[in-house]
Amino acid sequence: MGPGVLIKSLLRGSFSLMVFGWTQIVMDIQPLIVLITGEGHLHGFTHTYLGAILIALFAALSGKYLSELGLKILRITENDASISITWGVVLLSAFIGSFSHVLLDSIMHADVEPFFPFTLNNQFLGIISVSVLHKVCLYSGLVGAVIYYGINWKLKKTINH
Repeated sequence: MGPGVLIKSLLRGSFSLMVFGWTQIVMDIQPLIVLITGEGHLHGFTHTYLGAILIALFAALSGKYLSELGLKILRITENDASISITWGVVLLSAFIGSFSHVLLDSIMHADVEPFFPFTLNNQFLGIISVSVLHKVCLYSGLVGAVIYYGINWKLKKTINH
């Protein structure tokens, strides 16, 4: 989620962190089933770029309505009206979510074949260590949070003056 927080801080209303997060969950349902049943390829088709396209479309279609419902339940509004997330924002958020998930998992998991069925090679594997990858994710989230809340603070300060 760290990279998603950073992207949200930069794109603001043009990116949905809720749809991005939903996409992360949907991406890992297939590996979860494999872990529970012991059957199948841990990071199978869902962790390919072809699979990521399908996951993004599903996550966008379901995530738009789930996110809007979540915002309504949390009573997060804009000018006292329910927030509607545009399809452009939903699709961008879901595709960034699914493609970044494949890329990051490609770096750390030997069984990911991101360009299947065209090649089984994973040229991203090990380009940085798993420890560095975790730090990149953590620090991108921290930087994103600072940027997001810094901008919010500055906007509130500007409006109040």
